[in-house]
Amino acid sequence: MMRKALLAGVVAAAFAVPAQAQKSADTLRVAWRDQITDIDPYYNSLRTGLVVAHHAWDGLIYRDPNDFTMKPLLAKTWKWVDDTTLEFELQPDATFHNGDKVTSADVLYTVGVITDPKAGLAVPSNFSPWLAGAEAVDATHVRIKLKQAFPAALEYVSFVLPIYPKTYREKVGRDGYRKEPIGAGPYKITHVEGSSQIDMERYEAYYPGSAKGKPPIRKLVIKQVQDAATELTQLLGNQVDWIWQFNPDQYDKIAAMPALQTMSHESMRIAHLSMDAAGRSGEKNPLTDVRVRKAISYAIDRKAFAEKLVTRGSRVPDAPCYFTQFGCNMDAAVKYDYNPAKAKELLKEAGYADGFDTEIVNILLPTWAAKVQNDLAAVGIRAKVNTMQVSGAISRWQEGKAPLYFSSWGSYSINDVSAIMPYFFSGLSEDYARDATVTADLKEAGSVVDPAKRKVAYDRAIQRITDQAYWLPVGTYVTVYGLAKNLNFNPYADEMPRFFQSSWK
Repeated sequence: MMRKALLAGVVAAAFAVPAQAQKSADTLRVAWRDQITDIDPYYNSLRTGLVVAHHAWDGLIYRDPNDFTMKPLLAKTWKWVDDTTLEFELQPDATFHNGDKVTSADVLYTVGVITDPKAGLAVPSNFSPWLAGAEAVDATHVRIKLKQAFPAALEYVSFVLPIYPKTYREKVGRDGYRKEPIGAGPYKITHVEGSSQIDMERYEAYYPGSAKGKPPIRKLVIKQVQDAATELTQLLGNQVDWIWQFNPDQYDKIAAMPALQTMSHESMRIAHLSMDAAGRSGEKNPLTDVRVRKAISYAIDRKAFAEKLVTRGSRVPDAPCYFTQFGCNMDAAVKYDYNPAKAKELLKEAGYADGFDTEIVNILLPTWAAKVQNDLAAVGIRAKVNTMQVSGAISRWQEGKAPLYFSSWGSYSINDVSAIMPYFFSGLSEDYARDATVTADLKEAGSVVDPAKRKVAYDRAIQRITDQAYWLPVGTYVTVYGLAKNLNFNPYADEMPRFFQSSWK
């Protein structure tokens, strides 16, 4: 009742506010809930951090979101020298936001930082399996060296390899850089207010050879709010011009507002349930029994989750990957239909006829977690839901303190299985299975050039992961957007909002 009353009040107020957004100030105001505690792009694992990185930093190449072709960014040309060497020719006019020219030294410095085992990167698995180092040919030609053949290398270079400014970052140090960062992207960061606000302004000296192009809108103001209610209130109250990933229940209500519009698009992001098969959260954890994990897989009505909660075309993958990713073979997966009777039978076999108590550490919508909780309760599993802020939940998960972890993964929008399965099954802090067979199969699949051989290895890993019920895909995300009606914005399947393309009508 309180939520409905709040929404009604905000809706009434929104009708009374002039529908001008911030076109007059040429400022796009964005709000999101996943707060970036460290804006340095290599030191956060959040999608929002990746979004900021793509606006304030540039990598060597740009992947076109329409057809996934590679186009020039800081590098105007590139070529394979051999199976483990990529050579890039840098743009002659590209500069960082302080005016320093982008050179091979900056690329070498960046690669040096991210290949340092002591660097403490947020997602080392983006680089550790394949990136060996870099070498300069001259000031404008640089080579990236691979540890072994890695067919997906260009995907990673295009999406998760922003280039640091060597001279500036060495001068200010790691702590100084996270407070006043600069890159070579289409927007420059002008102010960071802790984890509550990020201000950006169009970089007027942005180089003409970039595939991103110079942004039509002069300023971006990103408000990082605590909860979905605040986010929605600010949109309906004309305090922000763009939000995303809100509760789909509000979709039609937002669309009905005269000054607003809504959009939706399925993305590579998958809502999933990680299960502590390795017993990291306790040796007597019932989840160490494969029968219990399979019972959970049968107990959750994932089809209903996708169709009734996520809605707008959400699908349920059988394999632990997204449908279009190279190596993602749904036919290789062991399938779990909704079957609570089978779940109860498996629990009885495992010695849990009366069920057991456990915990779900959750960072998704509370209504989504409640669905999983209720389905588990129906077969006797009493799961307490602990919904946390993203940073706190990730810490608990990586420390091995989350029996069940309900989260999502967007693969950094890389259209290759190497961007999802190795992250969860490589023996690192995110791995709750610690299965050496799976890890070996994934390592093999990521280090051979022959596509057929890669697929065979990925098939083995998919079969093993699903047979052991280590990781349950619950449903794909359909990203929903609410925005000012006078804003031109294009959503893409790679879940990367490109504000540098947006404009006012």
